[in-house]
Amino acid sequence: MNHLLKIENLSYRYHTPKDEILAIEDISFTVDKNDFIAIVGPSGCGKSTLLSILAGLIKPSGGTIEFNFTNPNATHNKGYMFQQDNLFEWRNVKANIRLGLEIAHKKSGLCSTLLKKYGLKEFEYKLPHQLSGGMRQRVALIRTLVLEPELLLLDEPFSALDYQTRLSVQSDVLNIIKSENKTSILVTHDISEAVSIANKIIVLTQRPSKIKNILFTNFPADCSIEERKRTPEFKILVDKIWEDLQT
Repeated sequence: MNHLLKIENLSYRYHTPKDEILAIEDISFTVDKNDFIAIVGPSGCGKSTLLSILAGLIKPSGGTIEFNFTNPNATHNKGYMFQQDNLFEWRNVKANIRLGLEIAHKKSGLCSTLLKKYGLKEFEYKLPHQLSGGMRQRVALIRTLVLEPELLLLDEPFSALDYQTRLSVQSDVLNIIKSENKTSILVTHDISEAVSIANKIIVLTQRPSKIKNILFTNFPADCSIEERKRTPEFKILVDKIWEDLQT
């Protein structure tokens, strides 16, 4: 089977003035097309470091990463969504969304299409400070999608939001990603969030980070986040992940 992403024996060491620290050790897993994978683990275990390696922002110390993209020569096969929305306050919504296209010297009619499709058309000339926190995150996601990446990397994109907004935005983001048929990897410290969204959950250990467990969810494809939370399976998975993190 041709996986979209195959990681084998990945490791990463970083250096301090006095020491060399092994952050990630012997990480191996695969990602298939349309997977939504959540990575959870103790604070400081290297979740974001792993995502940065997959994004190409830092180089691993060992192991292999194999991408099987449809178009390996595309300018942007990977899209990265950060913890903060990182919108430029002096640029309106449309200009923020088009930023990546401008940097890549590309033109695309997808910007207007996505604005209309996801309820932001009437706000395209608003500045970020005129938007709610949830709308800002939607703009940040569309800014990533307009470059048409095959793989989305999401680094705790809901962590800066209050609880109520977070629940709404989680649902928004999940629906958008499903609608666009995007393969995604999410880093989160929130176990409930992982089970609510993902079809595969990778549980990491304390540093040096290894894979403790890989769990699969079996919710129907059309099952909403709130419907997932009302099932017995949801609690079983949350309890299992919590147990894994404590041992």
